Amino acid sequence: MERLKTELRVQAWLRRCGVAGLMATIARKGDTDAGALFLKVNRFRAGCQVFSGVTAPDGSDAWLRATGARPVTEKEADTYLARQATYDPDLWVLEIEDPKAQFVPDGKILEI
Repeated sequence: MERLKTELRVQAWLRRCGVAGLMATIARKGDTDAGALFLKVNRFRAGCQVFSGVTAPDGSDAWLRATGARPVTEKEADTYLARQATYDPDLWVLEIEDPKAQFVPDGKILEI
């Protein structure tokens, strides 16, 4: 099965967040065709969560709580993403500002 280009997926997320009244920005632009996609959800005082787009064991699209089950500080989230960029310079980071904790990624959410 052919996957959508990452750039199209990012554009869809920007639109989806805009419709939901959430501010979303591209914090890092990667390879337009096949770059990995990370969502950094910033809930300000409640901390940040980073989700990584992955394939579930059954082959479906899923999200991995890349920084763990509990929110982390923004500095910890940024450090994690910077470290990932050293492994994969083609990755994308979409930052979503979600002070009311209303954002939920679509699909399955996997734990580390």
